[in-house]
Amino acid sequence: MGKVGVVVAAAGAAAACVVAAALVGRRMRRRRKWGRVLGVLREVEEGCETSVGRLKQVVDAMAVEMHAGLASEGGSKLRMLLTFVDNLPSGSEKGTYYALHVGGTYFRMLRVKLGGQRSSILAHDVERQLIPQHLMTSTTEALFDFVASSLKEFVEREESSSSFPLDRRRELGFTFSYPVKQTSVSSGILIKWTKGFAIKDMVGKEVVECLQQALTRKGLSMRVSALVNDTVGTLALGHYHDEDTVAAVIIGTGTNACYVERMDAIIKCQGILTSSGVMVVNMEWGNFWSSHLPRTSYDIDLDAESPNPNEQGFEKMISGMYLGDIVRRVLLRMSQESDILGPISPTLLKPFILSTRLVANMHEDDSLDLAEVAEILRDNLEIPDVPLKVRKLVVNVCDVVTRRAARLAAAAIVGILKKIGRDGSGGITSGRSRSDIKMRRTAVAIEGSLYTNYSMFREYLNEAMVEILGEDVAEHVILNVMEDGSGIGASLLAASHASIDRDAVQML
Repeated sequence: MGKVGVVVAAAGAAAACVVAAALVGRRMRRRRKWGRVLGVLREVEEGCETSVGRLKQVVDAMAVEMHAGLASEGGSKLRMLLTFVDNLPSGSEKGTYYALHVGGTYFRMLRVKLGGQRSSILAHDVERQLIPQHLMTSTTEALFDFVASSLKEFVEREESSSSFPLDRRRELGFTFSYPVKQTSVSSGILIKWTKGFAIKDMVGKEVVECLQQALTRKGLSMRVSALVNDTVGTLALGHYHDEDTVAAVIIGTGTNACYVERMDAIIKCQGILTSSGVMVVNMEWGNFWSSHLPRTSYDIDLDAESPNPNEQGFEKMISGMYLGDIVRRVLLRMSQESDILGPISPTLLKPFILSTRLVANMHEDDSLDLAEVAEILRDNLEIPDVPLKVRKLVVNVCDVVTRRAARLAAAAIVGILKKIGRDGSGGITSGRSRSDIKMRRTAVAIEGSLYTNYSMFREYLNEAMVEILGEDVAEHVILNVMEDGSGIGASLLAASHASIDRDAVQML
């Protein structure tokens, strides 16, 4: 070979080496970027870790906080509010009852016909009514006159073809989804408005009295038999269908729980008598907190940037309002660490742009190419052309955040059962195993879109219940899905309290 050939060959070899080096360098950079993203995922997985040991610590913490909240006002992050409901539906209720649910820009009116046997709802009519914007900031009288007029029209429309006399008194269950200090089963004082309402002259007023006066002004013979919140309505509906129901949980956009407590365990209300010896307690468990909860930097940032920092800490970890934004924050961090999602999308910077419904859709995408994940990233977050392995990574993030939420919710439910001796640990003496204990069948009513519509959330929650309780105890604990506790449940409470004197729960 001549000198020219040698030079050409050498140049070719050098060029090949440069190309090879460039390819290796590019591959190494990609690996480093991918490694940084996997590091973020590992960090999230470790931060969201919910071993059975940790969940049992949360169970114990919930039971302790419940005790503290029952002992004194302000003694716990759990408010443990008295509802004065001491008579849950038994199934023997018969007749036609009404419910009114005011809790947003719409209110709902219901008529429920009961057949006198458990689970015997013969008819169920519902109507929604938009509240005009100006009434949300007007006066108490204007708002409730509008509600009363709508309710009267609903009653007359539904009863015009029936034999029910229009002048006969009707019983109403009133679900009022705003902060209220309950003073009896059918009375409560508005603490403050939320959800866009700002009627100043009503704060501090007795809510039922305002509605009752409006009904009288409109000539509608109707008595408010029970003032309840959504969760208590769910418990009432659960008890109507299953007499072993002792608690109710809502896990949807928000979250809360209530349960049946012995009066002698409610230390802060010694001096209140009930004919049944029990009372439903509204826990307001969204505000629960414990050092045992697995909190990440994403939770801390979300809380700090929320309108209510240092409040509703538990709700911000498990409810549908927040799960989507936790996932968004993790994806944003991954985008900042690497360009595997492409340039940082401005949309990804917007709080709450990713809903929990979309997280559920990505998490449960069972297509081979995760087409729905790609579509949601493209259409909702403006992140196009995401490779399959990155789509799988996004699904992993959804899984970690959802699994933590569901397992913590399960631990909180078991915390209630532990407090009332229904977790299999009560009464166990030395030398006896759990298998020796005669377990009582225990039902928990559960409602909310996160549990009912998100199958992976539901599976993780049910799985954690078994892990915490053990199979021998868990088989005696039933989670019954309810629908419309705030409506049908309120009408059932109207029925169960229709023949009871308003002062049946009274001070000594």
